Amino acid sequence: METLKEEEEYNWKEVVLPSLIPIVPEPELDRESGERRRGRDIIIAIDHGPNSKHAFDWAITHLCRLADTIHLVHAISSFNNQIVYDTTEVLMEKLSVEALQVAMVKTKARIVEGDAGKVICKEAERLKPAAVVMGTRGRSLFQSVIQGSVGEYCFHNCKTAPIIIVPGKGMT
Repeated sequence: METLKEEEEYNWKEVVLPSLIPIVPEPELDRESGERRRGRDIIIAIDHGPNSKHAFDWAITHLCRLADTIHLVHAISSFNNQIVYDTTEVLMEKLSVEALQVAMVKTKARIVEGDAGKVICKEAERLKPAAVVMGTRGRSLFQSVIQGSVGEYCFHNCKTAPIIIVPGKGMT
């Protein structure tokens, strides 16, 4: 896999998420403003697999705090495949509702076109998040090196700390 050059552009589409996400009012007291109220940006790379869902669940349970914003990123090969785009949009809507119910965090979603590893690193460079969370298939080191993997690519090329969640027992 080649690294995207800085001047290279990539295609993306924002996903409009459900409007049930509450708007946080301005703090009433001076002591409520400041660093405590500022949240972090956290990218969670998702796809339609169970390992991705496991990584999402781990992130909202163990990593997210109240004021954080989760950025769901899903890479697709082409926007021309409307079925994949529509199912991804539905998945992102479900995950945003779950993130609100479980961790009470805001969610933004973006579907990007291109090679998964490259566009996840590009999104991380754009947002400068606290972490990039992604799942892995749980392949051995040898298989990952020979076949390549998105997690391996991001681990070596992402400028933000990638957190790669290995599947639990019985998930592989």
